[in-house]
Amino acid sequence: MPTSHPLRFLALGDSYTIGEAVSAEERWPVQLVGLLRARGVAIEDPLIIAHTGWTTDELSAGIDAANPQGPFDLVSLLIGVNNQYRGRDVEEYRREFALLLERAITFAGGRPGRVLVLSIPDWGVTGFAAGQDRAKIAREIDAFNAVNAAEAQRAGARYVDVTPVSRRAATESGWIAADNLHPSGRMYAEWARLALPQARAALESP
Repeated sequence: MPTSHPLRFLALGDSYTIGEAVSAEERWPVQLVGLLRARGVAIEDPLIIAHTGWTTDELSAGIDAANPQGPFDLVSLLIGVNNQYRGRDVEEYRREFALLLERAITFAGGRPGRVLVLSIPDWGVTGFAAGQDRAKIAREIDAFNAVNAAEAQRAGARYVDVTPVSRRAATESGWIAADNLHPSGRMYAEWARLALPQARAALESP
């Protein structure tokens, strides 16, 4: 898909977007850009506003501090695992996520079809969760993902479900980083491949 000018990509999130415990080249937004470039898309390196440990409200404050200047041709949003980890209310998450999604659409020039929402991965399959109630973690992750999926559909954004892939880390060797919690570059490569069709469709949308 040739383009006449470099496209702009804004990636919003937490540790899963900044790529905690992996190199910058292994972050999923960076790998996605590589896949797009390999298919003839002229796109800049992603502008990443993300920090390990951020909840929805902390991401919003981080966006305020960074003050990114749109419009962007592609915007991704992946947030919520720390809301779940800290035991925050799902309905509070719905309100705050909906506001973040509105901001993401604004950064995309008011084009919801240019926004990718990624589901929250299940950290309960990692070694970090040893001794914890993994089934409870999975149920809560599913509840939060039901919210972000519904909000994405309501707003007209595109949805990328990485949660099933994240759960394969329970049996796939090398899919968890050295910190025994976050995805490895190999898992992020799977996320990028999952996101690629939606990203291409987004960039082809009005």
